Amino acid sequence: MLIAASICCLILVFALATALPVNMGVLAFVAAFALAAASGLSSDDVFESFPGDTFILIAGITLLFGVAGVNGTMRLCIDAALRPIGGRRWAVPWMIFLIGGLVMSFGFVLAVGVLAPMAMSLAHRYRIRPLLMAMMVSHGALAACLSPVTVYSAFTRQAAVQAGIPLSSWQMFLAAFVLNLLFATALFAILGRDLWSRPEPDAGGAPAGHDAVPGAAASGTHAAKATPVGPQPGGGVLTDAPAPPRTEPDTQPDTEPDTETRLRLTPIRLLTILAVLGLVAGASLGADIGVVALAASAVLLLLAPVAHAKAFDQIGWSAIMLVCGMLTLMAVLSANGTVAFIADSAAALGNPQLAVLLILVMVGLLSAVGSSVGTIGIALPLAFPLLEGSSLPAAGVIMAIAICSLIVDVSPFSTNGALVLANARVDNRAAFQNRMLGYTGVVCVLAPVLLWLGLVVLPG
Repeated sequence: MLIAASICCLILVFALATALPVNMGVLAFVAAFALAAASGLSSDDVFESFPGDTFILIAGITLLFGVAGVNGTMRLCIDAALRPIGGRRWAVPWMIFLIGGLVMSFGFVLAVGVLAPMAMSLAHRYRIRPLLMAMMVSHGALAACLSPVTVYSAFTRQAAVQAGIPLSSWQMFLAAFVLNLLFATALFAILGRDLWSRPEPDAGGAPAGHDAVPGAAASGTHAAKATPVGPQPGGGVLTDAPAPPRTEPDTQPDTEPDTETRLRLTPIRLLTILAVLGLVAGASLGADIGVVALAASAVLLLLAPVAHAKAFDQIGWSAIMLVCGMLTLMAVLSANGTVAFIADSAAALGNPQLAVLLILVMVGLLSAVGSSVGTIGIALPLAFPLLEGSSLPAAGVIMAIAICSLIVDVSPFSTNGALVLANARVDNRAAFQNRMLGYTGVVCVLAPVLLWLGLVVLPG
C-alpha cells in the first residue's frame, strides 16, 4: 500500500508540474515530507537527505555566469565569433551551432536564451528556414550540455559517484556532442540545401554580419511570451519554408556595429574569461566546481560589486529548488523501498537491455514535456539496481539516460524550444509550433534507439 501510494505521489508531482506553472521541486519537497511521515521517517531524516553539495554546485555555476552576462563577457565572445560570417548563408546555421556549443561548454546553461533572439533574427535576415535555425541553435547548445562544467554533467557525475560507478566527464561530453551533431547534420542536409547561394538584397538592405545580441534580461522577457499555442492544422515535420522577405526595415540596422559600439576587452572581462577557463581546468583536475565557481564569483564581485549586483538575479533558484526537491524525494522513495520495487519490476522482464530501452523511451517522452534535470533525477535511481550483477555497461547506461533526457529539449514545451518559438519571425506561429512538435517526435523516437544501440548494446 505504501509503495503504491509513493508511486502515485511521484506521478502526481510530475503531472502537476507539467500541467501547471508550478516548480516541481516545491511539490517534491512537500511530497517528501508527507511520504516520510507515512513511512515512519522523521523530519530530521528528510533534512539529512537534502543535497547541500548540489545546492552549492548550481548556485556557484549560475552565479559565475550571471557575472559573465552582466559585465558583457558573454556578448563579447558571441560578437567576436559571429564577425567572420560575412555573406556566407550556409555558414550561418553552423556558426550558431558552434557558438551555442561554445557558450554551453563553459557552463552557461542560458545559452539558448541568449542566442535565440539573435539566431531567429539572422534566420529572417538571411532567408534561412526558421525550423532549421531553431533546431541548430538548440542542438548546438545541447551538444555541449554535458561539458564537465555544466550543471547537467556535474549532477549526473555526482549521482554516478554516489552509486559507486566511475564516469568520465569527457566521454559524456563526446557522446552528447556526436548525437546532436548527427541530428543537426541530417536536418541541414534536408532543410539547408538552398543556402549555398548568395543572399539577395531585400527591402531592409543587404544581409549583414549579425544583429546586436540581447542580454539575458531580454531573453527572459521573450521566455515569458513563449506559452505554446494549441495545435493547429498545417505544416509537415520537415517542410518548413524559408523566412519571407522583409517588407519593412528591422529596428536593428543591417550594418556591422562600428568600433565605438562594439564591446571591448576590459580588464574585468579578461578576468571573467580567465575565471571560466579556470573552472574548466578545475573540473578536468577533479576539483569541486561548485566551490571553484563560488570562489571565482566572489573575487569578481569584490573587484566590481556595484557593476555585478544584478548577477544575483541570474542564480538558478528555480533549478536549485527543482533539483534539490527531486533528489530529496528520491532519497525518501529509496528509504521506503519504492525505488527498489520499481527496479525489481523492470528486472522481471528478464532482459536488462530491454528494460533500459524502456527507461530511455520513458525518459525521452517525459523530458520533452517536463524538466530534464527532474527526469534524470527520477530515471537514474531506477536504473542503478538494474546494473547490479548484470553485464550492462554501467557508464553507458547512465550517459544514455542523461543524453536522452537533454536532447529532447528541442520540444516547444521545454525552455529552449519555447525561447526559439517566441523569437521566430513566422507568419503562422501555430504551424511553426506544429513543425517543432513533429521534429520533437522524430527525436523522441530516434534518440532512445540510437543511444541504446551505441552506449548499451554495442559496448555490452
